[in-house]
Amino acid sequence: MGLSSKTLEDLRKRRSRAKAGGGEDKILKRHEKGLPTARDRIDMLFQEDTFQETGLHASHSARHFGLADKELAADGVVTGTGYVDGRLVAAISQDFTVAAGTLGKMHAMKMVEVMRYAKRVGIPLVAFKDSGGARIQEGVDALSGYGRVFYNNVLLSGVVPQIAIVCGPCAGGASYSPALMDFIIMTRHTAHMFITGPQVIKAVSGRETSMDEVGSADMHASVSGNVHFVAEDDAEAVAIARRLLSFLPTNNTEDPPHQPWPEMVLGPDDEMNELVAEDASEPMDVRPIIHRLVDDGDFMEVQTGWARNLIVGFARIQGLVVGILANQSIERAGALDIDASDKGARFIRCCNVFNIPLVTLVDVPGFLPGVEQERGGIIRHGAKLLFSYASATVPKITVILRKAYGGSYLAMCSQEMGADFVYAWPSAEIAVMGADGAVNILYRNELKEAEDPRAKRAELAAEYRSQFASPYLSASKGYITDVIEPAETRSTIALALRKTLTKREMRPPKKHGDMPL
Repeated sequence: MGLSSKTLEDLRKRRSRAKAGGGEDKILKRHEKGLPTARDRIDMLFQEDTFQETGLHASHSARHFGLADKELAADGVVTGTGYVDGRLVAAISQDFTVAAGTLGKMHAMKMVEVMRYAKRVGIPLVAFKDSGGARIQEGVDALSGYGRVFYNNVLLSGVVPQIAIVCGPCAGGASYSPALMDFIIMTRHTAHMFITGPQVIKAVSGRETSMDEVGSADMHASVSGNVHFVAEDDAEAVAIARRLLSFLPTNNTEDPPHQPWPEMVLGPDDEMNELVAEDASEPMDVRPIIHRLVDDGDFMEVQTGWARNLIVGFARIQGLVVGILANQSIERAGALDIDASDKGARFIRCCNVFNIPLVTLVDVPGFLPGVEQERGGIIRHGAKLLFSYASATVPKITVILRKAYGGSYLAMCSQEMGADFVYAWPSAEIAVMGADGAVNILYRNELKEAEDPRAKRAELAAEYRSQFASPYLSASKGYITDVIEPAETRSTIALALRKTLTKREMRPPKKHGDMPL
């Protein structure tokens, strides 16, 4: 006989009510402001008709806290799975039209269930954060819900990629969930993220401040370093997430989505020779070099606005996915400081857990000197970089472009720190310190006695470079795999990558190392 029309009509009405979120009026107001809804964001992310929702009929459990007369559609959060460019992805999208997207017990339970599913089947998680925070009416149940979300963020860490898209308010404890994920994308004009806002800061400290100063996307992208990408709007944020996923594996047991070229192209790139600034003291923009190394100049830089003296990001070299780290000598002379060390360490660890080979381009004069750096803990922060490179078991290929002095030579993945191949350009200088500093120490007397100290200094500096800093000296001692022309760099790296993709490195059994956090 089949189901009655009344039964089917009831089901359709229930679905329609749940999908209507906070109602037509609230949805219309968002659209008039140019803001998408939680379900609009889901539609942007997934291939058409591939999203399957979970928990559509979920209902909040705090009716005795003054919510008995309120129906919270889908309890204020959309969860489920769908396909992004042919790959299965789990998603969470908080619905600000329903109780301001506040988190309560059922809201958190829905989030946790889809997170557990992502871990169980090994698929990436994308979470749209747009919430007024904890649902006050649910009291400790809301706090417990946050705890469960945080706990599962940590369980997923290093297992599947986690991407947070902060596209609305994300305040107080809510900000810790994106902070526990691998990447944060934040919309420039519609989002803010902070632990304590301007009003609380004023009440506690008396200091006047603004939302932009403590919680804007630009602040987090350039000052705090919390945000990896800034998007102009939700559509761009989704596009960034999709592009990011194109470089990441589905989970930690798989290789990244390599697309190896059937035939390798190993000829020289003569234009690379023209990009080299041979004088190590002359600033040299490393971005044009990166763009010539990678396929079609397609480099996805991560944390562009923060710690600009170190560039990190994803690319492909002859089809193989790589993570690139490069000193940027036009910023702070490329010296490593506290922020650059943290930026590099975090990126290295992300590449390592997701089996992405590391390519390091070195042009570093040392760690940044200064009282603020020492008092800020540069020793501890610099040790993070050393720890991360030494811990990484993925293929590691290093190219020394120009200078590599002192401890920073080691911190940028030298052979001693586990690099599989270390190449150097003929312009490279590898030494305990730069020539000028060394001349002051080693040839003090000669300089005092010289008729023309400036000419004598230049002569002694050239002698120091040839005797103590030459890449051929390091190569003769086995520290450098080969000295290569800049024109050969792309083909050399491409070959080295192919020859290390099957690398397997066992480490002593342990829970984990004790990183100097």
